[in-house]
Amino acid sequence: MINQGKNDRLWQYVGGVLLIFVLVLIISRMAERSSVNLLFGVLFGFTLQRSRFCFVSCARDPVLFGNTRSVNALLLSLAIMTVAFPIIQNIQLQSIGKIVGQVHPVGIHTAVGALLFGFGMVIAGACASGTLMRVGEGYLMQVIVLIGFLIGVLLGVLNFGWWYDRFIAEAPVIYLPQYFGWIRAVIFQLGVLLVLYFFIKHYSSRKKIKI
Repeated sequence: MINQGKNDRLWQYVGGVLLIFVLVLIISRMAERSSVNLLFGVLFGFTLQRSRFCFVSCARDPVLFGNTRSVNALLLSLAIMTVAFPIIQNIQLQSIGKIVGQVHPVGIHTAVGALLFGFGMVIAGACASGTLMRVGEGYLMQVIVLIGFLIGVLLGVLNFGWWYDRFIAEAPVIYLPQYFGWIRAVIFQLGVLLVLYFFIKHYSSRKKIKI
């Protein structure tokens, strides 16, 4: 059994080296932008796989197990982007004279979509990124989830115009810097994230004691 485990691990290493070699060959023959996108996707997937990060665990683990590892990572990433986003936008203003990106309307469609997606990913056992990661690991059940995900996306694209005209078009666009200014907006959002961190920490500590 020990030798079998060593052999399996050896073949994993060999397969990994061959895969990297093939990716290098592919990247070398691709256009610069496409090769950068592919390399970023590989590195991002590797990071997800090694960190076991998934939005399902962010929402599920604090409630069921009192484990806040994933949700703390999510809050930290949001805090980093809260600070980094204004810097990126300022660079865009200085270099090209405009901000690249969109601010989408917020309304009842946001809440309904979030609930449906939340229920779906908990039932499926993974979010979109987690599904792709587990498909790569060989989980057959997640292949079914991926097929369902693709069908849902296709139906959403085909019917988006109907939803947009009836629910999204008239919804308000909330852009915090427009109301508070950049500095106050950043401070406000960091404050909200800090409150969420302490609330989740307090809740999870009680959950652990209860368990």
